[in-house]
Amino acid sequence: MTLQNETKSAKSPHGRWYGDACGTAFGLELLGERWSLLIVRELMFGPRRFSDIRTNLPGISAKVLTERLAGLEANDVVLRSTAPEPAPAQLYGLTEWGYAAEPVIQELGRWAAASPLHDPTLPLSPASFMLSLRTMLDAEAARDMEAEVLFTIGTAQFTARLANGAMPVMRGNAREPDLRFEAPAAPPLAAVFYGGAAPETVGVQITGAPDMVRTFISLFNLPPKYD
Repeated sequence: MTLQNETKSAKSPHGRWYGDACGTAFGLELLGERWSLLIVRELMFGPRRFSDIRTNLPGISAKVLTERLAGLEANDVVLRSTAPEPAPAQLYGLTEWGYAAEPVIQELGRWAAASPLHDPTLPLSPASFMLSLRTMLDAEAARDMEAEVLFTIGTAQFTARLANGAMPVMRGNAREPDLRFEAPAAPPLAAVFYGGAAPETVGVQITGAPDMVRTFISLFNLPPKYD
C-alpha cells in the first residue's frame, strides 16, 4: 500500500471514477469529463484565448470552461502563457503531452464517423474541420502529391502542407499557397470535401488549378458506415 500511495500524485485523478489501473480508465479520468476532449481539440493547432475557445464551443458556459481548463492545467495537459505585446492576453495551449493526444482524438472521430447515427450536418468548428482533414487523409493516395494549401474559415486561417503522405497543419497564412479554400464557416467546407457538394452552391470559394483542386479534395473520405 505504501508503494501505491507514493506513486499516486496528489493532483492525479487516477482512480477517482473507476479504481482501475488500466490506461484507458486513466485516460477517461483525464479527458472524459464533458467538454474536456473538445477543449483539447480546439487547442490542437496552437494556443488560444479563453474567448476564442468559448466562441468555437458555443454550448459551454464560462464557468464550465474555466473549471475544465483548470483541471486540464492541473494534470499537465494544458499550459497557460501570455501573448506578447502589442495585445498581451492570457493564452491556453497544450503541453507536449497534450499534443500527443491527437491520435486519440483522430481514431475516436474516425470510429464514430462510421456510425449510421453520425450527423455530419451539425455545427463544426474550424479546428475540428482541419483536424478531420488530418484524420481522413488517404496517406497512400497522397504520397505523390505536394501542395501548400491555405484555408480561410471565417476569421481563422490555417496552412496545410501536404508532402510524402503527411499533412501538418498550422494556424496562419501561407505566403504563396498552391490552393486556397475560403468559406464563412466550416460546415460548407465539410459539404464540399465529404459530401460532394459543388463549391458555388454552398458559398465556398476555391483558387488554384482545377485538376489539383479535384485531386486534393479526393484525398479525404469519411469511413464507410457500419450497418
